Amino acid sequence: MNRFEPEASACAVVAEAVSLRYRSDTVLDCVDLQVPEGAVVGLVGRNGAGKSTLLRCLVGLTVPDSGRCALLGAPSVDLPDSVRGRLGYVAQTPDLFGWLNGEGHLERLGALYPRYSRRRACELAHLLDLPLGPRADRLSVGDQQKLSVVLAMAHDPDLLVLDEPVSSLDPLARRSFMRALFERREDADRPRTILISSHLLTDLERVVTHVVFLRSGRVQLAGEWDELAEHLRLLVLPADAAVSTHAAGVLHRRESAGDLRLVLDARLAGAAAAGGRPLNLDDLFEEINQ
Repeated sequence: MNRFEPEASACAVVAEAVSLRYRSDTVLDCVDLQVPEGAVVGLVGRNGAGKSTLLRCLVGLTVPDSGRCALLGAPSVDLPDSVRGRLGYVAQTPDLFGWLNGEGHLERLGALYPRYSRRRACELAHLLDLPLGPRADRLSVGDQQKLSVVLAMAHDPDLLVLDEPVSSLDPLARRSFMRALFERREDADRPRTILISSHLLTDLERVVTHVVFLRSGRVQLAGEWDELAEHLRLLVLPADAAVSTHAAGVLHRRESAGDLRLVLDARLAGAAAAGGRPLNLDDLFEEINQ
C-alpha cells in the first residue's frame, strides 16, 4: 500500500529507484519516495532497515549504486549553495568540532548561511537548555545532540532532514525540540518540510502528516498518517482460520501465540475488517515488523 505519490514537481524530497549494496549486503533496494512541500514525514523501521543510509543518500553524503535523489529540485549529488542554504541536517551521531564550544560553532557555521540569525540560535539554545560555553567534546551526548539541532535550525531552513535527533534527550528537552520545529516562521508563506527518523513513535505520532515504514532496505508501507490511522485495522483470528495471504485488503499477516493476526485496509477488506481494532503508530510498527 503506497498512497504517498504526489507529483515530483511539487516535492521537496525525491528518491527514485535508489539502491545501494555494501559488500554482499543490500542496504537499500529500489526505494521510491516523494515528500510534498510542507509535509512532516516520519521515517520508521527497525535497526538496520536502511533509514540512516537513505537519509545520507538524500542529503548527498552517500552516493547510491543506482537511482537518483533530489532535494528542493536539485540533484543530491550536486547541491548548489542556494539549496544548501535552505537545508538543515542532523546526523544520528553529532558531527561537531571537538575543540570548539557552542559559541564557536555558531560563529563559524552561521556565516555559511545567508538566513542565519544569531537571535534565533540563542533562543533555540535557551529553549533546549543548552550551554554554549563548554567545548563540544566536553558536552554530554544529549547536549551534543542539542547543539547539532541548533546548528541545523538557526538559519530557518525550508527543509529539515533529521536522523534520530532526540534519541539522547530527556522528555522535557524532546518537548522543547518539538515546539521549536513548529514555531511560526518569520515568512509564513514558506512552508517547512520535515523528514525525521525516530524510534520514539509516540512523539512522532503527535506531529507527522505522513509515515514511511522501511524494512530490509525497502519501503514496506507509506501514506498519510491520518488516512492510515482511520482505515487500518488489526483483526485477530484463530490460527486455523482460512484466510489467504492474498485476500482483499490484507496488508500483513502473522501467527502469534496460536492466533492469526491480520493488518487490514478496511477500504479493501470490507465486512472482514468489521471486527478489527484501530492501530496507533506503535501498534502498527510492532505488527508489520514481527
